[in-house]
Amino acid sequence: MDIVLVGTCYLDTILTVPHYPDEDAKLRASTIKRRRGGNCLNSLDVMQQLVAHRERSENGQSSSSRRKAEHRLHLITVLPNRNSGDTQQVIESFGKYSPINFGHSIYRENATEAASCYIIQSKATGSRTLVNYKPLEEMTVGEFVKITGQFSVQGESWWHFEGIIPEITLECIQILRRVLPKAKISVEVEKPGRQGLRELAAEADVIFYSKAWAEASGYDSAETCLKREPRGRASLTICPWGAGGAYAMSHLSGDQIHCPVEQHPDEITVVDSVGAGDTFIAGMLYGLTYCDGYSDGQGESSWDTRRCVRFAVDLATLKVQRDGFTGLADNFVQP
Repeated sequence: MDIVLVGTCYLDTILTVPHYPDEDAKLRASTIKRRRGGNCLNSLDVMQQLVAHRERSENGQSSSSRRKAEHRLHLITVLPNRNSGDTQQVIESFGKYSPINFGHSIYRENATEAASCYIIQSKATGSRTLVNYKPLEEMTVGEFVKITGQFSVQGESWWHFEGIIPEITLECIQILRRVLPKAKISVEVEKPGRQGLRELAAEADVIFYSKAWAEASGYDSAETCLKREPRGRASLTICPWGAGGAYAMSHLSGDQIHCPVEQHPDEITVVDSVGAGDTFIAGMLYGLTYCDGYSDGQGESSWDTRRCVRFAVDLATLKVQRDGFTGLADNFVQP
């Protein structure tokens, strides 16, 4: 199976401050970090770790070699020209032996600067505020058409879309349905107030709603959001709710799933919440694809939906208690 994530790449600058600054005020940051970011890139970082950890644990068994051949991770993003320092920084950040294929990404030959994200992270609340700067032209529908032509019509694939520009993403999904009829599609409905996200979600097989989007839409709980939002063709809808864990609804079986955070709040020290949602999505995509969770546990070694959600919640809970993503899978006891 080809697992393809489509989203924006950023180079993040993260400032940790004691509290959010007032307007027109001065405040000294306690730390500054610079690293590669972006929802899909963060998710891929975690997924490649999970895959590597799984293959090591299988210790060279025949099933491992088959999975290596059958599952491939791809990233579609827009980057500056291939020789730019920013592009090299992004690619090298995944490691020399990363299984992620950048061959389908789009390189703007006249550009040298990647998109940037400036993040202010408050020690007082554990939350963060983001400001983005995007100097690169977005992917066009025509460019996406050329990319889809490089995948086998007969092959199985899973495509996950960040939903940055819904009108373009919607066209891409509609093309994908025609060109690759076996493809499964998931989308993120994340940013409050972004027009076109509901229309985008209506075309997906799996929908991830963010807590921020649900609250801005008037929902006081994840469960209410999943019950009331039109699901379109989706067979699975999911809404993580921070410290409240995550909720999911299988529209095939009718199952309503809630997996709370199992650690007691007093046992959790929030160190770095940046990328927690991306980590949750990585855990879900790993369960749905590598562990056949989308088939709801029909295979001998498959996970059902509840196990996928439980796995993703536990993984995201561990992530907020550590800085960045390095070594996350190695420190996580997989079920």
